[in-house]
Amino acid sequence: MASECRMVLAHAVGKRNQMTAKDIVAKTAKRLATIPLFVTDGLKFYSRALLGQYGFWRKYPVTGKRGRPRRDRLVPCKNLRYAQIIKIRQGGRLKEVIKKTVFGKEIDAELISTSLIERLNLTLRQDNNRISRKTIGFSKKIEALKEQMNLYFANYNFCRGHRSLRQPDCKGKMVNCTPARYYGLTNRNLDLKELLAMPYYRMPTN
Repeated sequence: MASECRMVLAHAVGKRNQMTAKDIVAKTAKRLATIPLFVTDGLKFYSRALLGQYGFWRKYPVTGKRGRPRRDRLVPCKNLRYAQIIKIRQGGRLKEVIKKTVFGKEIDAELISTSLIERLNLTLRQDNNRISRKTIGFSKKIEALKEQMNLYFANYNFCRGHRSLRQPDCKGKMVNCTPARYYGLTNRNLDLKELLAMPYYRMPTN
């Protein structure tokens, strides 16, 4: 999620494992021209996936000295910045929140936040019975769930206005913008029927 415009750049359906983390990082990288600041929770798989996507192998020269030579290792590129928010709970209560810089120079603590993506996760579960906790409305096939999630996020990005993205229209009236409109991908909020009927390469832009 790009926090400044609330746009969901990529999503992945799967278990919380290394393969899914690699998938979501690769999809995100394809949609970005630069390397942004990445912020996630403390799940260990994200750092490995980011290092695999934006890292390079550092080779060490042979010194000629006795002993085992130093092994090559994977290191992050200089533009990669990544931070984690680690929440420590005790007795069912939140005890401490740790903001940790993983890659890059020390990152400003005010920039390290996952509140928007956590709010999105809550909205997603409220809107979508398929992924609610302890639901009986789950998808029977993984392919059906993936297609449904694609439709949901397309509607979220292009059709659903957000109060936090208010902008004046041509008459000067403040209106709720979609993430795509706020970012400049479209010049208006689309309705779902228009979204479904329009080829992606003819999407209205400025």
